[in-house]
Amino acid sequence: MGTEPRDGTAEHDRAGTPERFARLCRAVTARLPFGLSRVVPPTFVGFAAINGTTFCADLLILTALHGHWDVPYGLAVGIGYAIAFASSFLLNRVLNFRSHAPLGRQTAVYVGVVAVNFAILVGVSSALEALGVQYQVARVAAGACEGLFMYCAMRWVVFRAPDRL
Repeated sequence: MGTEPRDGTAEHDRAGTPERFARLCRAVTARLPFGLSRVVPPTFVGFAAINGTTFCADLLILTALHGHWDVPYGLAVGIGYAIAFASSFLLNRVLNFRSHAPLGRQTAVYVGVVAVNFAILVGVSSALEALGVQYQVARVAAGACEGLFMYCAMRWVVFRAPDRL
């Protein structure tokens, strides 16, 4: 057949990881219930998958540092946050938004977005923890708001398409 390479693999099997990730996100989006497939973009599904994973890593780091090694809460949140957001940036850039824009500019914009987000995150989660909310619950509550903000910032500011500049 004309589309099969000589090694016997189908052409779609040779697609790179970013294209496979995009295809998976489109497939998940197409199966969303209640008409959501018409309003939820595949990049939101990709963002949710990537950031859900990095958020879990963030919580594991927080739990290890604060819960087991008694690192002060604010510092433990900051370390987990920094590792999670660096990973999120790289994975979203490569897999989800498949950006080829200059890395330096995107990194600078992302650092600004993260700085604003971090100030809000530490303030909200620390305030909740100080009020007696269990520290992991406080972090999850702050993370819910953070996720929506970060998706919007990544889609329309950090990784915006060149035609939207």
